[in-house]
Amino acid sequence: MLLRDGETHGYELADALSAMAPDDPVDLGNLYRLLRGLEAEGLVSSRWRDDLPGHAKRTYELTPAGRALLDDWAVALERAEHTIAAFLRRYHQAEGAPS
Repeated sequence: MLLRDGETHGYELADALSAMAPDDPVDLGNLYRLLRGLEAEGLVSSRWRDDLPGHAKRTYELTPAGRALLDDWAVALERAEHTIAAFLRRYHQAEGAPS
């Protein structure tokens, strides 16, 4: 989802992930393995940029296929959210259920 907003490099992604889930440390090695895997599947593309501040950086962005999959996941999560909400409403309506 973080790549939806545009091209970025790994350290920026790690920082953004840390901000989203501060209690879950980001393992950079795993992050880069994940990005390479997504690239191998055609969901992410990457390129080297030397026009950014500091050393040359590999940047990543969603491909059209990656954006389509992200859109599909969002729809699936919305469905799951509705199902969970319905379950919890029914659960809390049951006689004697703790609230």
